[in-house]
Amino acid sequence: MVEKNNLTGLSSAEAKARLEKYGKNELIPQKKESILKKIFHIITEPMFLLLIAAAVIYFLLGQPGDGAIMLIFVVAIISIDVIQELKTDKTIKALQDLSAPHISVIRDGQETLIESAYLVPGDLMLLFEGVKIPADGVIVRCNDLCVDESLLTGEAEGVWKSENASDEATDYWQKNWCYAGTLVTQGTATVEVLKTGALTEYGKIGQHIATTENEDTPLQKQTDKLVQICAIIAGLLLLMVAFFTYMNVADHPFKERLIESILSGITLAMAMIPEEFPVILTVFLSMGAWRLAKKNALIRRLPSVETLGAVSVLCVDKTGTITMNQMTLQETWTPDLSESNLIEYMGMACETDAYDPMEKAMLLFCEQHGFSKESLFSGRLLTEYPFTNELKMMGHVWEKNGHIIITAKGSPERIIRQCNLADEKQVEVEEKVDQMAQEGLRVIAVATYFPVDENDIPGKITDCRFSFEGLVGLVDPPREGISKDIALCNQAGIRVVMITGDNGVTAASIAKKIGMQKSDSHLTGAMIDEMSDETLRQQVKNISIFSRVIPEHKMRIVDAFRSNGEIVAMTGDGVNDAPALKKADIGIAMGKRGSEVSREAADMILMDDNFTTIVETVKDGRRLYDNIKKAIGYVFAIHVPIAFSALLAPILGIIPTSLLLLPIHIVLLELVIDPTCSVVLERQPAESNVMKRPPRKADAKILDAAVLTKSLFQGFVIFLAAFGSYCFLLNVNPDNAALARSMGLTVIMFSNLFLVQVNSSSYDSLFTSIRRLAKDRVMWGANFLMIIFILIILYTPLNSFLKLSPLTANQLLTALALSALAVLWIEPVKLILRQLSKNQTN
Repeated sequence: MVEKNNLTGLSSAEAKARLEKYGKNELIPQKKESILKKIFHIITEPMFLLLIAAAVIYFLLGQPGDGAIMLIFVVAIISIDVIQELKTDKTIKALQDLSAPHISVIRDGQETLIESAYLVPGDLMLLFEGVKIPADGVIVRCNDLCVDESLLTGEAEGVWKSENASDEATDYWQKNWCYAGTLVTQGTATVEVLKTGALTEYGKIGQHIATTENEDTPLQKQTDKLVQICAIIAGLLLLMVAFFTYMNVADHPFKERLIESILSGITLAMAMIPEEFPVILTVFLSMGAWRLAKKNALIRRLPSVETLGAVSVLCVDKTGTITMNQMTLQETWTPDLSESNLIEYMGMACETDAYDPMEKAMLLFCEQHGFSKESLFSGRLLTEYPFTNELKMMGHVWEKNGHIIITAKGSPERIIRQCNLADEKQVEVEEKVDQMAQEGLRVIAVATYFPVDENDIPGKITDCRFSFEGLVGLVDPPREGISKDIALCNQAGIRVVMITGDNGVTAASIAKKIGMQKSDSHLTGAMIDEMSDETLRQQVKNISIFSRVIPEHKMRIVDAFRSNGEIVAMTGDGVNDAPALKKADIGIAMGKRGSEVSREAADMILMDDNFTTIVETVKDGRRLYDNIKKAIGYVFAIHVPIAFSALLAPILGIIPTSLLLLPIHIVLLELVIDPTCSVVLERQPAESNVMKRPPRKADAKILDAAVLTKSLFQGFVIFLAAFGSYCFLLNVNPDNAALARSMGLTVIMFSNLFLVQVNSSSYDSLFTSIRRLAKDRVMWGANFLMIIFILIILYTPLNSFLKLSPLTANQLLTALALSALAVLWIEPVKLILRQLSKNQTN
């Protein structure tokens, strides 16, 4: 045990040694997946099983060269996928490190902030309101420490802690101990850590929590279903193609006929399965989260990235989110004009060690008017009445100059209710409150009570019969640029809702200044208490300001919006905000002033507590969803000509050796498609109209009718160009299938280049997209490598292994022209759609 007066903590060297001895403070040690396991997982995917099967068949056909080339390309694709997975894992690990819980400790005699995972026995951890305790330990010293231990004991009532040893030695849960997983609701403490990780009381009962499997997100479920449907169709068509191929080579020996028919079927199946879909989700979501982290928005749960773009209601606190949280006391008012007494009593009602911006502003005002902290707090503080969300007031009991005085401050509604005011005087005070609130001031009432002696001090603040002293008005100016952000939300169909503990008139005044919609009226917490859930659901449709609310009200408000079909994002920073943050579709915790509990409950942490950052994350969420949709549409479109070519050739009676696409060519195209998805399309910037359209529906399909129709049309036109040119050259020279194949394959690859460019935006023109990406070296580098890749497979000795033949300059230019015609037809269609959209807007 450490001495109470010798709080130097562990040295860095001691902490390092104990970490090696006891291990990290984790319920279950995190195990890193090995590369071999990753490779095995990739190989067992249907596409790779088909590739390996095709290679084996080449060996059985007595073509070991073709089989070896197939295996080389299989290794290349697996390598690309492994590298991609490693990069994704690295990104996710970096995000986890950024959002890891932290705790203040004393080490080397100084207070320092460390990750909770690196806490070791012997550490001195510093606890305060809002901290989720990360380890078991004994209290060295504490001040008004109350802990919620319901997670362990099931008892809802807070436990008041003491640094003295428990008198009840038989109690399992000790009053002089703090336990991992519990929550500090009030006070401060210094605690010596004795148990960490699985050895804590929480660790003994909570290990199953760490092993809970994550449920697939809606997007993952959609894409998995798409892959399954494609796989089933591929299986059926495989049998059909195998049958036609078997009939086409009737003059071949039975064994050869069987193997060649299976090979043709496998080629089609490979062409039909869009194995890129899972890669798209993993890469896009992780990279999207990383990009948001660079913009001060830390995503704690990857599925939240896809939900951001669907947010339709944004519930935010007024103070610190919409306003700057920089209070200035602007006005005072007293019924009898005794301003000096008002200022002194206001100061005495503040905390002696103020941390709240409002109290700091009050004490600064006191100092400017001759009341220093030393003079204000020169008496003896006998007791205090803490502020609660329910009471919305607080008080201090002082013994000063031989007299006892209770000074209180809080919301005018609650203070006035406990004052002995005549009716006409109460009307005067209430009118003044409304006047100050309409000016956008945060109004605080101040009152006093003089007990006869210590025995006359009420046990509760609600038992005091106060004398009204006056009002003070504080101004907290709106953040710079907030009006522009609100206008952007209005334009994007996102309704901004203000939920505040402040006066409704004050909130409405600020809401009008910044341009919030539906800000003419407001609901108070008291009104909500009187409403049924159905009534509240109807009310929230037309009201955007909720005042004098407590955390329980926030949950009901969120529930009401969600019941109306809205996708709700909500901000919170307090201990009691955690349930509402969990209830919202997107819970947003404040990174600067938020409690540890609110951060753990949230889906996203706002590192700069700035409303602008919220708007930017919604915009980026829309961009990400758009890009996922583009990538899936692109994959679908590029697979159409591949699948149709593999399907139609055997039906037309073309023999296996003359087919447009053999398994090796499917592999070549996969080498092109994967990087296109994960590198090029992921980087696409937001559409110019991304914040000029309403949010997508929560149940919107990633591959809806519009995207599917567009992809099918695009893919089918590319198929006609590729397969038509292939058939033409094969008809001209039936003995040179390699030349015909080169032509068809080149058309598909050039079309792929154009397809990426035109599909980089569903709204803007090709030229706008190119201009927007003019400085993107990665994008242009990928396009350049694609052209080099085409030239290598056509004009190097590799072409003979790939069963291709060099194209003449005219043939190459013809392939380029055909590809352009096959893809760029969509540009006039986009122009028409843009014009229609503008007409609807006007």
